[in-house]
Amino acid sequence: MRLPGTADGGGTSPASVFNRVVLLWLAGNGMRMTILAVPPLIPLIHRDLNMSETEVGILAGLPVVLFACAAIPGSLLIVRFGAATTVVAGLLITALGSALRGTAPNVLALYAATVVTGFGVAVMHPSMPPLARSWMPHRIGFATAIYANGLLIGEILPVLLTLPVVLPLVNASWRLGFAFWAVPCVAVAMVILAAAPPRHAIKDAFHHRWWPDWSSGLLWRLGLVLGGANASYFTTNHFLPDYLSQIGRPDLVGPALVVLNTAQ
Repeated sequence: MRLPGTADGGGTSPASVFNRVVLLWLAGNGMRMTILAVPPLIPLIHRDLNMSETEVGILAGLPVVLFACAAIPGSLLIVRFGAATTVVAGLLITALGSALRGTAPNVLALYAATVVTGFGVAVMHPSMPPLARSWMPHRIGFATAIYANGLLIGEILPVLLTLPVVLPLVNASWRLGFAFWAVPCVAVAMVILAAAPPRHAIKDAFHHRWWPDWSSGLLWRLGLVLGGANASYFTTNHFLPDYLSQIGRPDLVGPALVVLNTAQ
């Protein structure tokens, strides 16, 4: 069976456009669900693994570091295998890392599994813009808004559902909670694999310019802005649950995380 990849923009029927919109939205969801499943579980992980606040900080920072370090190799994978193939691979790697976090016997193993998860998400990030452009070449802005909306929903769903819905289903086990959020990533990967437009040869020279232009001042400004925003965002998500638990308000963990992530 041929693995789907980037398309030449053919197939503009309503059904074809709807199919691509749904796939882009689902892929956006997959970029965040496993990452944002961590904050609601932080108090449980902290207690079970006897973590210090410094170790919690490292856990919060690892995904951001991976986003930076693995994005460039991810761009090279797009050139070699295609954007859709890279997205599918990223989703499966992310799911594997999330499941491995549930088996971690200690903090170092949890870090290693988080690195796997972060790598999977990181290679997906540079895949989405070329995927949006190749699947919907005449509506690139709209396609970008679709997967960005999926990303935001993928941030909200784990913090909204983990404490009141998922944990009761898995007998309050944070380990099974991680496994639970790995399942949607596998499902999304299978849907993209089955329903994505067929792969065509990449003709746009843009796809071969996978190495950043380090001399670009705009590149550095955008990188610093996005890096700072990401760092503060993930840090707040990871430290807020512990803070509320330590001041005796664990009942506010879920609502506070939902407000934080919805307010974006």
